[in-house]
Amino acid sequence: MIEHTVKIVNKAGLHTRPAATLVKLASKYKCDFYISKDGLSINAKSIIGVMTLAAEMGSELILTFEGADEADASKEIIDYFNRGFDEL
Repeated sequence: MIEHTVKIVNKAGLHTRPAATLVKLASKYKCDFYISKDGLSINAKSIIGVMTLAAEMGSELILTFEGADEADASKEIIDYFNRGFDEL
């Protein structure tokens, strides 16, 4: 299991476009992927789950990956968060 904390750095937060891209990236991998914010944990392969987080700029999220390809999934997805969803 890999657990990593990320911070939302883009001004618009985790809105519809990056949420959809995040779900698409996560769906490429077999491992389980969850995001936690303020005690709420969601399946990050669900667009509805990701949108319910309402993660605005400055939010800290805990990403959890568990499964055979967790290392590859975590690397790509953490990088996507660190790049500000390519909106910086």
